[in-house]
Amino acid sequence: MCSPLLQYGKIGVTAMSRGSIKSTVEFSKKQQQKLRNLEQHFKKRLLAVHQRFAGIPDSAVVWGRHHVYTEDGGAIYRMAFGQGEQDLGEVFRADWAGDVGGTIQRVRLSPTESVLAVTVKSSLREEARCLLVRLDADSEIHQPMLILDKVFSFEWATDKVLFYSTQEGLQCRKVFRLLLSDRGSSSTLVYEEKNPEFFVEVSRSRDHRLVTVNCSSKDSSEAWIIDSTAPISPPVLVQSRLPGLLYHVEHSENQLYILANTGPGQEYQLLRAPVSSPSMPNWVPVFTPSPWTVIKDMEMLRNHCVVSVRDSTGLLQLQTVPLENPKQVSTFKLPAWACCLETQQARMMDRETFRFFLSSPVHPPVCYLLSPGHRQPFSQEEDPQQHHLQECYTTRLQASSQDGTLVPITLFHMPALDQLGRVPLLVHVYGAYGLDINMSFCPEKRLLLEGGWALAYCHVRGGGERGLAWHRAGHLLQKQRGVEDLAACIQTLFHQGISQPGLTALTARSAGAVLAAALCNQHPQLLTALTMQAPFLDVLGTMQDPSLPLTVEETGEWGDPLTDPQYRECIASYCPCHNIKPQRYPSVLITAYQDDKRIPLSGVLKYAERLKKAVHTHKSSLLSEPGGSVILNLQPGGDHFGPEDFDLSLNESAKQMAFLHMELGLEAHGYRRRRK
Repeated sequence: MCSPLLQYGKIGVTAMSRGSIKSTVEFSKKQQQKLRNLEQHFKKRLLAVHQRFAGIPDSAVVWGRHHVYTEDGGAIYRMAFGQGEQDLGEVFRADWAGDVGGTIQRVRLSPTESVLAVTVKSSLREEARCLLVRLDADSEIHQPMLILDKVFSFEWATDKVLFYSTQEGLQCRKVFRLLLSDRGSSSTLVYEEKNPEFFVEVSRSRDHRLVTVNCSSKDSSEAWIIDSTAPISPPVLVQSRLPGLLYHVEHSENQLYILANTGPGQEYQLLRAPVSSPSMPNWVPVFTPSPWTVIKDMEMLRNHCVVSVRDSTGLLQLQTVPLENPKQVSTFKLPAWACCLETQQARMMDRETFRFFLSSPVHPPVCYLLSPGHRQPFSQEEDPQQHHLQECYTTRLQASSQDGTLVPITLFHMPALDQLGRVPLLVHVYGAYGLDINMSFCPEKRLLLEGGWALAYCHVRGGGERGLAWHRAGHLLQKQRGVEDLAACIQTLFHQGISQPGLTALTARSAGAVLAAALCNQHPQLLTALTMQAPFLDVLGTMQDPSLPLTVEETGEWGDPLTDPQYRECIASYCPCHNIKPQRYPSVLITAYQDDKRIPLSGVLKYAERLKKAVHTHKSSLLSEPGGSVILNLQPGGDHFGPEDFDLSLNESAKQMAFLHMELGLEAHGYRRRRK
């Protein structure tokens, strides 16, 4: 649950296995072969575009005191500062975890760089394994000194003390302290969460002084702090959880800096309190953003707090707050194309510079530096690859929803705005859990853009693009607003002269599929194609089954239909699976995973069968009108976020691109429609 059809008259659920397509009724062999040919074509093009961007900067670099660590091909290599690539040495391999095809998830160095801790996840299980490797300077061979099972998050307090949270299924409720000694190791439980609505993870302040235990539900949070200089002491509570209170903590010079939703409209503001008296009565406001601007994150430097904010149209900015004089705020505008900001881990000794990457779905990451105390505080690292990119436009639009609310849209295109009337359009939506839609760089999106497509990202209510109030306005009893916002966005694009229904496809994944599939029930005429990956489709059935791993935790997003008839009626009104009716539907490609613990497969199968039946009934009543295809691409494995294996991931992307081009009637090499 968490955090792209109608022209050929095909009906039926088609199961697409790796390397083959098995169809049911009325999916002709000719169409199957055509789809396979397109898949092979797009797999070659996707492979080429991935190779083209293989050298883009990576935010996953880890800096130690003496070495820099990089991950490549399931292994971690280190290189001493000032040395070239000839000095690279392998210090870790993912297959040490005992799984074929395991992927590296999180990497942490102990304070003096003597021990490396890494989690490795297999596609065969949800839980990861944590491996500890001693980094002997003189040794060329490194092997795990300890393996911990079912680890989700972890942080070092000292070279001898590691705190970690464990995962059972999809829930994290326990935190342990691992003590290393010459005689071996021992783990002690230091925190256990009793409320099933809360999720627990471990983090660390940028100055490495505090380890924090963060407990979060959908509408409240609570933090405990552990002083790294006294790691055996019990955790200290910052502020006990209160309904509606969300907060996160950082540390600098014996002060806690707290990002909490205590500002106007229950939005985030920056506050501080003494470490010795951290509770809410001692919180003093430091920085509150201007109206219509919302805080997205913060980063603590030695003398400044760097705050990333978004304005009402979605533009990103950075603001630096001097800790000694918080009123002297400086604002740094970022490039208009920037949609995603990713922080790179800082060097252990560097607390003066904020290093980060900016990207968009079609712009590869570019590294920037922000050093508030320097004469030239804001700079970009030279990236020669950017000069070879074709020019593209980033256009910000707003759609007026049914109740008059303005909904931001981000549009990427290569032809000028007044030349988009007959180009294919791929619309993206998420709108859940207060999360921003994913807008990091994606080579597949760049390939579509260069192939003549326009790409629209709809920042509907239920997401987090315009702050916490934006989420509150689109969750629980207000979920239908997200569907209305999405419809308004697509209609606004058409009214602006951008594409047309026969050339428009919609794509969504996970909880974003709720809005996408609901739109197809309510406004099917707006689209020709829909792709959904690991989709959440049977909201009502899932939320009425508390035995499922996420149901209790998810009541803060969807409501509890078992105890409140109002929530049951609301969910039933928009639930994609329960509102299918005989009508002309877009063609649909559903990619699902057999062992996905987040999305019950039964709900996906129920939706596909009901949709197939509705399309068949509609076609039977109107023989002259073609029906949409319903294709179920059912894959083995349980990774909700798609296969970790590059080749398998490439196959999925190729299937989706082939499906879109075939159903929209496009040439494989461009957006010119084929004659019929």
